[in-house]
Amino acid sequence: MIWITCKYTWISKHLEGFGSNPKRYDKAREPPIVPLSEDLESRRANPATTRAGALPYPGADLMHIWELLDEPERERLEAIRAFFQDRVRPESIGYWNREEFPHHLLQEMAAHGLGGIQVDGSSALFKGLVYVEAARADVSLSALVGIHNELIVGMIHELGSQAQKDAWLPRLTNFAALGAFALTEPGHGSDIAGGLSTTATRTGDEWVINGAKRWIGSGTIADFALVWARDTGDGQIKAFIVEAGSQGFSATKIGNKIGLRIMQNADLELDHVRVPEANRLPGVTNFAEANELLKHSRAWVGWQAAGVQLGIFDIARDYSLTREQFGQQIAKFQLVQLPLSEILGNAMASLSLMVGVARLQSLDKLEMVQAAMAKATTTRLARESAARGRALLGGNGVTSDHEMAKLFGDTEILYTYEGTYEINSLIVGRAVTGVSAFV
Repeated sequence: MIWITCKYTWISKHLEGFGSNPKRYDKAREPPIVPLSEDLESRRANPATTRAGALPYPGADLMHIWELLDEPERERLEAIRAFFQDRVRPESIGYWNREEFPHHLLQEMAAHGLGGIQVDGSSALFKGLVYVEAARADVSLSALVGIHNELIVGMIHELGSQAQKDAWLPRLTNFAALGAFALTEPGHGSDIAGGLSTTATRTGDEWVINGAKRWIGSGTIADFALVWARDTGDGQIKAFIVEAGSQGFSATKIGNKIGLRIMQNADLELDHVRVPEANRLPGVTNFAEANELLKHSRAWVGWQAAGVQLGIFDIARDYSLTREQFGQQIAKFQLVQLPLSEILGNAMASLSLMVGVARLQSLDKLEMVQAAMAKATTTRLARESAARGRALLGGNGVTSDHEMAKLFGDTEILYTYEGTYEINSLIVGRAVTGVSAFV
């Protein structure tokens, strides 16, 4: 009895910071699980709904992670889930195929408060689960929501001047404006900390910026770019708001991607672009500020990876219940139930890891080693699940008509961006050994 009491006390203590008091599991609060026979009959009657508009299988949260939210955040998240599943998921396939951006969805996203979850007082767990539900429906738009909040709104809110906050935050939080985070360069990705070559030279009350950026999300549709450049005067890294349309600034879309095709990645060119001193973010004095942002953005990708795994599970489960071979639904086959179990197990492992990350964030204890480990681990598991899900659908798994190929391609991008799997693994290795393996 003493051991049980101590264990419950430990759990209660370590759930502090989520914005809710830990609750014992209440079966009555769990969403009802539709019997498989009724579920299958409904899906067979309307197969189009199965692929595009049906809400995810409610029993997928086997670890009852959504129960950790307080009631208001849980209700809000349920509305956000319905929006992503009913509106975003079915529309995203066509836009993904065409590599186009659905501008009309921005205001609907704003209506759900998705433009300002970084600054509206939401708990770390709630923010993470929003990214899960977004990625569960479409990884590109989850990337937009994440970059927008973690890197654009967050950067201006934390590091911008009061004038910059007043000018941009009201528009950003309503998705009336978009920003682009311009750090990576054509010749510098993993080594950007020491290799950043874009320059900024002070001339009176202006700065002249020269250089190039690559893989910049929303680069062709953003109202401004947050450009990181090296001050030629003191050699330190600084950041500037460079508005689209500035003379010498151009953005060219990167096409023919195998994934994240809705996200409008771009090559940026800055040829003697002049910006006023008022556009320099005063809170950025060296690369340490960028590293702090990257730490949290790596954690955000962990949530994305967990979300895409649930999307993979949703599609694979639906398919197994509607597809028939040899006179019976393939869900009855052992070699179908095995990958379904593995996919869901990977998703639950990833979500459980990310709950721990959210706890550290809420206590302001997250360090780069945890963020890197979370990003590397969850994207590795997502890649594994995507391969299993694609194989489960057989030939139908190679076209976006059945969605799995779309998630398969998007998962490859998650595995690489915000620090490659290898780089994040080396960050963990350096932390646990005290020896750097970087060149």
